[in-house]
Amino acid sequence: MEIPTLNLSSSTLNPSQNQTRLLKSPPFFSNTQIYGLCCKRRLSLSITCKLKATREKRLREDSKNVAKKFSVSEGAPSTSDGAGNGRPPANDSAGSFKFFKKFPRKVLSVLSNLPLAIGEMTSIASLMALGTFIDQGEAPDFYFQKFPEDNPVLGFFTWRWILTLGFDHMFSSPLFLSLLVLLAASLMACTYTTQIPLVKVARRWSFLHSAEAISKQEFAETLPRASLEDLGIILMGAGYEGLAGRFAPIGVHLAMLLIMAGGTMSAAGSFRGSVNVPQGLNFIVGDVLGPSGFLSSPMEAFNTEVHVNRFYMDYYDSGEVQQFHSDLSLFDIEGKEVMRKTISVNDPMRYGGITIYQTDWSLSALQILKDDEGPFNLPMAPLKLNGDKKLFGTFLPVGNPESPDVKGISMLARDLQSIILYDQQGKFVGVRRPNSKLPIEIDGVKIVILDAIGSTGLELKTDPGVPVVYAGFGALMLTTCISFLSHSQVWALQDGRTVVIGGKTNRAKVEFPDEMNHLLDQVPEIIEPSPSRQSNSSSG
Repeated sequence: MEIPTLNLSSSTLNPSQNQTRLLKSPPFFSNTQIYGLCCKRRLSLSITCKLKATREKRLREDSKNVAKKFSVSEGAPSTSDGAGNGRPPANDSAGSFKFFKKFPRKVLSVLSNLPLAIGEMTSIASLMALGTFIDQGEAPDFYFQKFPEDNPVLGFFTWRWILTLGFDHMFSSPLFLSLLVLLAASLMACTYTTQIPLVKVARRWSFLHSAEAISKQEFAETLPRASLEDLGIILMGAGYEGLAGRFAPIGVHLAMLLIMAGGTMSAAGSFRGSVNVPQGLNFIVGDVLGPSGFLSSPMEAFNTEVHVNRFYMDYYDSGEVQQFHSDLSLFDIEGKEVMRKTISVNDPMRYGGITIYQTDWSLSALQILKDDEGPFNLPMAPLKLNGDKKLFGTFLPVGNPESPDVKGISMLARDLQSIILYDQQGKFVGVRRPNSKLPIEIDGVKIVILDAIGSTGLELKTDPGVPVVYAGFGALMLTTCISFLSHSQVWALQDGRTVVIGGKTNRAKVEFPDEMNHLLDQVPEIIEPSPSRQSNSSSG
């Protein structure tokens, strides 16, 4: 049957132009039924007119269909093929072909199974939680001590589980990455087998050809003395388009795939490293960074040299450390300074895909004068304390340093503000601030503390998956909001002078009838001219 279609775009025609074209129907549209279908689209409106086909054309189409259904064989089947016993001929190759043809469908049906996807996400979440419980990236000795075999966690979990399954680097372990790949396959299978067909169905025009079918919809109404063309213009002006909500689940799946791809790139393609550098010294970036996975690839910026110009700290009024800063300079392979910045906690430095974070601090040395000689640099070592408090100490020998019973002056410091001194017997002597130039005499030795040299703790990393993860989360938030948009369909049929309207929606079940009633109230009523006017016009 011929179905001529008139498509009008709201971006090119204004309402008045649409009305003019719709009302000028071709004169040969006699004895026709006009069906209107409006999906909620913001760009287009389709009005379809269905004409009765001629009888000859119907007969011609029927003859074609009959010719397609029947075929005549030119030769008799061979008895060797099993035709003599009434059985069809065996064809092993055809059976194998059918099996391989159905095999992808079976795989897709298994992968798109919802309980399987839920199980995959639960397993991934469990491994992520386990990864936060187990310290990552530590040496094997650390796990030997924390998860010993003589005292297993939960009665069975020891260091063997951690090192065998790769839980010491959980997010790049083969088990974790395999689950990510399996979940990605499930998402793609669900998109291919479920979401894309739903969009195709939503985009397909589905016509209802009777007033009875339209009246059975969720919303149904009848407008006497109304025109289908006027209703179409009003619906188009209301901006009916509902396919965005149908595309949203596909967007959600793609966003999740982006997030997983970015996470995989971060876990298997990044470099990480940490270093403690005293003030005034430098290091090469490539000497610090180490690969985290099989996708890690060095960059040109690995030849950059980092110099610590200065390290200093800020303090609260109580004397506790508030913030610590590092003034860093970056030099290229030719020795030219390419960047300089003072970093602090939560304010990193980025250059050439490498990010440098301020993560820790320590004291590296005390610079002193001994009996007006020097300066001497005494290295400081961290001392173990209960809790998270830091304490550093150093020792100045007094007397013969080759004696088996060496004694000297002890110096302790919690930060860069003050130094506590003890004599050879371990008795408290006094406190001095660096740069105060105030001498103190201990056991006949005159000491002046010139400076406390700090050491900055830096963490370096390259993470190519960060922009991909950010893009995935942005797309996930956007598509999640779009998924709440409703997909509405409206059918209208011109039955004489009456328009029968029906519609349905997948969301906003309560608001949809109110919206439709508001739109139908705007449809103008057709007023027929009175008989007296018709006689006057004919006589004139």
